[in-house]
Amino acid sequence: MAERTPEDRLREEYFVLLPVVRRVMEELEAEVRHCLLPLSSKLHKHERLVVTSRVKDCESALGALRRRQEGATFDSDKTDSYTLTSLNDLAGVRVLAFPRSRRIEADFDFRQRFKSWASDPVPADDGGEEPLAFKYHGFCAASTMIRGELQIAPMLVGLFWDVEHSTVYKPSPELKGVGKTPEMRRRRSEVLTALKAFENEFERLVRLARSAE
Repeated sequence: MAERTPEDRLREEYFVLLPVVRRVMEELEAEVRHCLLPLSSKLHKHERLVVTSRVKDCESALGALRRRQEGATFDSDKTDSYTLTSLNDLAGVRVLAFPRSRRIEADFDFRQRFKSWASDPVPADDGGEEPLAFKYHGFCAASTMIRGELQIAPMLVGLFWDVEHSTVYKPSPELKGVGKTPEMRRRRSEVLTALKAFENEFERLVRLARSAE
């Protein structure tokens, strides 16, 4: 009989944990939606707050844990030392906000609601002080074993990430390596810069229009 690999044991662990992960996701999404109610009720017609949730699939979870290891590989002599509960994002909720001012408000509300959660912001490509997205992880009442992750991102960036995820971050085999070229990295940075500039200019014009009323 073939010896069980770390991947075999982790896949088994994933499906044992899955019901708990789903409960964490459902509770976190409910908490986030409840926390956003006051802000959602005062949105203008052009403003958006969109909440989505997801459970990390098995192979993505294994890949994330594998990348944390030395040489990005599992050591078969340490099979029992690996656990998916060390991941922060098995259950995740994302809030996409437009424009920027609403993202800042939502982040403030979340920091009051999830005070004990650890902050892990996504840094901006341009090296600016303001992160590209706010991100937090921690435990909720559904489990003391599985952490949930909460991300608050600009809506335009979040929609771009949806495209980037399947073409650059996790591409199909024939596209592997395409997103790692210097030219593609430069183009990605330009897209993020352009989206930020669009949003900043939009908010500037909105402020001018309101001041003229």
